[in-house]
Amino acid sequence: MSDLSRLRRAGVLIPVFSLRRSDSSPLAQLGIGDTAALREAIDWAAEHKVGFLQLLPINETGADSSPYNAISSCALDPVLLDLAAIPEITEQDAADLLAGESYAPSETKLVDYSRVGDLKWALLRQGFERFWKADANNQELAKFRQQEGVWLKEYCDFRWLMYLSENNERWDEWPEEYNTATKARIYLKKRHDSEPEVVDKALAFYAWIQWHAYTQWRDLHNYGSKLDVKLMGDVPIGISYYSSDVFFEPQWFEPEWFGGAPPETVFKDDPFACKWGQNWGIPAYRWNHMAEDNFSWWRRRIEKLTDVFHIFRIDHILGFYRIFSFPWHPSRNDEFLPLDHKEAEELTGGYLPKFLPHDDDTEYHRSINLKAGDRYLKMVLEAAGGSEVVGEDLGMVPDYVRPHLAKLGIAGFKICHWEMNWHGHCLSGKHYPECSFATFATHDHPSIPAMWRDWVDMAHSPDGNVRLGGIAGLRLVCEFAGMPTGENYHAYGKYNQLVKWAMLRALFKSKANYAAIMITDLLDSTERINIPGTVGGANWRYRMPWPIQQMPKEFREESRTLSRTIAKCKRSAAKPKRYQASKFAKFEEDE
Repeated sequence: MSDLSRLRRAGVLIPVFSLRRSDSSPLAQLGIGDTAALREAIDWAAEHKVGFLQLLPINETGADSSPYNAISSCALDPVLLDLAAIPEITEQDAADLLAGESYAPSETKLVDYSRVGDLKWALLRQGFERFWKADANNQELAKFRQQEGVWLKEYCDFRWLMYLSENNERWDEWPEEYNTATKARIYLKKRHDSEPEVVDKALAFYAWIQWHAYTQWRDLHNYGSKLDVKLMGDVPIGISYYSSDVFFEPQWFEPEWFGGAPPETVFKDDPFACKWGQNWGIPAYRWNHMAEDNFSWWRRRIEKLTDVFHIFRIDHILGFYRIFSFPWHPSRNDEFLPLDHKEAEELTGGYLPKFLPHDDDTEYHRSINLKAGDRYLKMVLEAAGGSEVVGEDLGMVPDYVRPHLAKLGIAGFKICHWEMNWHGHCLSGKHYPECSFATFATHDHPSIPAMWRDWVDMAHSPDGNVRLGGIAGLRLVCEFAGMPTGENYHAYGKYNQLVKWAMLRALFKSKANYAAIMITDLLDSTERINIPGTVGGANWRYRMPWPIQQMPKEFREESRTLSRTIAKCKRSAAKPKRYQASKFAKFEEDE
């Protein structure tokens, strides 16, 4: 590992889909961020001393646009492709297609996945037709298909069967001819025997897309390396039930149990989560079967991550120790919501949601869970090679998890205002371990300005408990940032630049090796990326108001302030430039 890679780094979380392109050509204005837009973000990061860009998962999804519900553990999302980089797709193709649109996709405030998908898939099919006519025996594509092996073949098979089923990934709703892996393999062979050219072309189309996707993302990885900006990926603990993995490799999964999280009253808008927990619909793993195969499925998954990312975050890393699981698919949640435990057991044959393989109810079970987590995470680290691993360890965390992650060198999360001492006061960032990831929020939380606004609103509530909760939240972040505190709402005003930069400065000064903000924090935006416990709406659709390379004057100044703050907090290799003390110096600690 080079000296540069050991530097304390400052990061910004920017979902790829949120980015806009500065290029005004038709292929650049299709209503969603892409790899070219991310390249522009890398340039911006390098210029402003941002050491890593934190992304959400980039695997292909189905009808559910959540990046945490992918239809393949390895296939990358085609809608994030820069189509202008594919020679067979032209600007005229896009112009002709957009001519029939009622409004320009670039004008949308939120990503319209249905519309974006229709546009991009139409252009991809058009481009592939040209490619297939001119170079069906392309050796580079053939080499890629051979190198990627089983995952790519099964993904292409699954993706074509989806297409034949009106792009429905729910394989249990497919025609009887191919709604199981065994029947699908027989069906595909029969189709190939009768129409070899049709089937070969159909499957090659999906391989061709993945060839371009991996080419573009590997190029981005190399580009980031040259500019010393790391790309941070994200791997969910599970995979969608409706995925090529579960369909073709069911031996690795428990078909009757679905992973999630235990009940949490914090999700007040979701009565099911409050009562039963979060049912994510990800099938639980048959870890014993995976172990017999030396965890080949997980190793393959990690290998593909390290192809394109320098760092990756494991979402819900607690699932490697034990995972809260449901004996029913989330499609039945409404059925179970009004039931009590006895009524639920009658429908499930005596089963209720529980931790698998064991709860932490006894010392023996705790020791088994810890031993399992140790084995699985050491396998992940081995598969990761030199890539850096971060673990999202939030929620109901057993007391053995964080010491174990630290021992393995996996950075766990520090949500700054959640880290308190025994007296209920916020812990200073100078007490964080170096092996940690400090932030005020994840993609599932409000931005800093939204969080402050909500606490101020709560502090003015006539409900005493709500009012105290708001004041407590304000007090904790102010303690962390070194700002004045008080015991009533009069001590706290509206969110402003003084508050913002005091909070960010304290974050970046922490001892944590990784410290990150969301792009919405920098933009003073109260927009949400995702609201847990809700489906649809604006979730996973946030778009920046303008391309990062065409930022208005105010944001250019904010970016310069960010750059100076990162340098002053010693999270940059570059020597900090001299600059005059500003109005923000009021809350700066003495150097």
